[in-house]
Amino acid sequence: MLRLNAGSEGGNVPLFMDRHYIKGATQHAIQNAHTADLAVQDKYLVKFITYWFDETRSTAFCLVDSPDRESITHAHAEAHGEIPNEIIEVNPAVVEAFLGRIKDPAPPCEGSAERKNDSAFRTILCTDLQESTAMAVRLGDTRALHLLHVHNAITRNALKAHEGREARHTGDGIIASFTSAKRGVECAIAIQKMFRAHNDQNPDDAMHVRIGLNAGEPIEEDNTLFGTTVILAVRICAFAQPNGIVVSQLVRDECGESDFSFSEGLEAHLKGFDHPIGLAEVIWT
Repeated sequence: MLRLNAGSEGGNVPLFMDRHYIKGATQHAIQNAHTADLAVQDKYLVKFITYWFDETRSTAFCLVDSPDRESITHAHAEAHGEIPNEIIEVNPAVVEAFLGRIKDPAPPCEGSAERKNDSAFRTILCTDLQESTAMAVRLGDTRALHLLHVHNAITRNALKAHEGREARHTGDGIIASFTSAKRGVECAIAIQKMFRAHNDQNPDDAMHVRIGLNAGEPIEEDNTLFGTTVILAVRICAFAQPNGIVVSQLVRDECGESDFSFSEGLEAHLKGFDHPIGLAEVIWT
């Protein structure tokens, strides 16, 4: 199983992320709650670093330096009474890879106390280079490594062009994060088109990539950062055909009325999931 969420190391104060479900909350109310947290943090030896809030989903996530989970709960209780639904220990590098920051964002204009509404909901893209091990046997390590570097460059160029963030290199693929499902799908299409152009120009060095996309929030039932979301993206990627793009129904729904073409109504039993998963294939050719 992929391990994307290591805890703190070297005896430092642990870093935690907590999740609040607050129905009907507004950005202004959440900002006031964060200010109240800051006012009591010293009393409980914690530091409330930053937060993310999704008004549509009524969820807020706080990033906190704390000696333990209990101190976070006590500080929240005194500050505003909103007790977290879950608290998990996180690695700051993993938080930054998926969410793009580990501190408060700059206000929208100089001198303003207001901050931009920033959801923690992310679309996760996973690529997988077909038969990478067999490629090394067939071509030799040096040539296969060169092609892997080409794969990396194609994928990373597309990520940069579509505001994606690389979260992890898997050896024969890349896991990336997007704030927008549409950008994630656009990036997947761009990657496949770039590989098609490479293969047309280099038929002896053709590479074929599968791409899967899923979406979700940072803290889920398995208590790891984007754990189930990432694992499902990996499973969807494995389900896709070479040169194909398959997305979860959630990603399809997030795209709404868009210019993308989908082959819909797919379901698959994927490893590790006890119910059929709704899928859609992106028609990009």
